[in-house]
Amino acid sequence: MRSIWSGSLSFGLINIPVKLQSAVQSESLDLDLLNIEDLAPIRYARIDSQTGEEVPYKDIVKGYQYAKGKYVVLTDEDFEAASPEKSKAIDIIHFVKADAIDPVYFEKPYYVVPAKGAEKAYHLLLQALEQAQSVGLSEFMLRNRAHVCAIRPYNGVLVLNQMRYETEIHAAPELSLPKKEKITDKELQLAIQLVEHLTEEFEPAAFKDTYLQSLKKVIKAKAAGKNIRIAEPKEEKTATVKDLMEVLKKSLQSSRRIA
Repeated sequence: MRSIWSGSLSFGLINIPVKLQSAVQSESLDLDLLNIEDLAPIRYARIDSQTGEEVPYKDIVKGYQYAKGKYVVLTDEDFEAASPEKSKAIDIIHFVKADAIDPVYFEKPYYVVPAKGAEKAYHLLLQALEQAQSVGLSEFMLRNRAHVCAIRPYNGVLVLNQMRYETEIHAAPELSLPKKEKITDKELQLAIQLVEHLTEEFEPAAFKDTYLQSLKKVIKAKAAGKNIRIAEPKEEKTATVKDLMEVLKKSLQSSRRIA
């Protein structure tokens, strides 16, 4: 697997040369945009706003507009110069317990792979994190931006979880529960019983992207000139305050029959 970043991972005085490899991949269909009249593909062009001519990608640079119509061009070296100490290093600032970070902060995982000769130090950190049930918090540069990250063990390797900064998380909406809709102890106990009865071990392989599979079948059928029948979605009735207890009881009975 191709590495997307190389540098070093350090904690205390221990320095470990490492590389990052993507830990996930997105599954999607490659759909083209077409003109509805002749089904010709729509082409995107990089047009110079002054000359009206298309600009080759190699001639495009990044710039910051500091005044109307005036720009400062930024190069890769400029981004690196802004924080040279973070450009090639992942310095663990401190450690926290693994369950101390809310999942809402996690954004994207990368596998951390040791460079040749760094295996022992790498496995030392891996085993220490496993036994301490902790993760290391750090900041590093990737694709011209500083990221906060968590280093944690996963299936015998280290994973770097790119995280969101607190300023990127919207405040949770405020919800108010009217007094007339107060939850009774009996309703809560039935809901807890239902949750406990439906609780299982997490099996990631049990979840499949059935929508993508169905969409492929639709495409295949249309390509073969077949008619496509669309089933009406089943209308689910929302439980009202009046019948909430009854719905909870039926849900619990139904789940027990299935089990």
